[in-house]
Amino acid sequence: MTMNLTPEEKRDLFGSFDPDQHAEEAEQRWGSTEAYQQSARRTAQYTKADWERIKAEAAENTARFAAAFDDGVPAGDERAMDLAEAHRQHISRWFYDCSTEVHQGLGEMYVSDPRFTANYDTEHPGLAAYIRDAIRANAARMS
Repeated sequence: MTMNLTPEEKRDLFGSFDPDQHAEEAEQRWGSTEAYQQSARRTAQYTKADWERIKAEAAENTARFAAAFDDGVPAGDERAMDLAEAHRQHISRWFYDCSTEVHQGLGEMYVSDPRFTANYDTEHPGLAAYIRDAIRANAARMS
């Protein structure tokens, strides 16, 4: 996936995380899929301001998930399912058309891949599984 950003802009946006380090793995795993190709086309056009908005929206969604988790809201509750749907819509808006089936696959990856789990569980142990469960509940609600 190609980002139309300078190295300085990438550092400003992503800090020590280098998206280019994961680009080869992503292309190997999903490069032949329509979702990957759609995402590559979209993200190649994004400016630094677009990425700032994407990151802010994602951070807000994660913060709302964390608040629901901390409040003891069950993953199958409407509040959690609405957050899962907002997460799915964020992906569809910015990256690729994310069906509920694909979204469930992402939720599973959040738990099965320690890199994703750490992203969610560092400050809120168990949050990755909670998000996965809310994604599952949302998919069931929509079917």
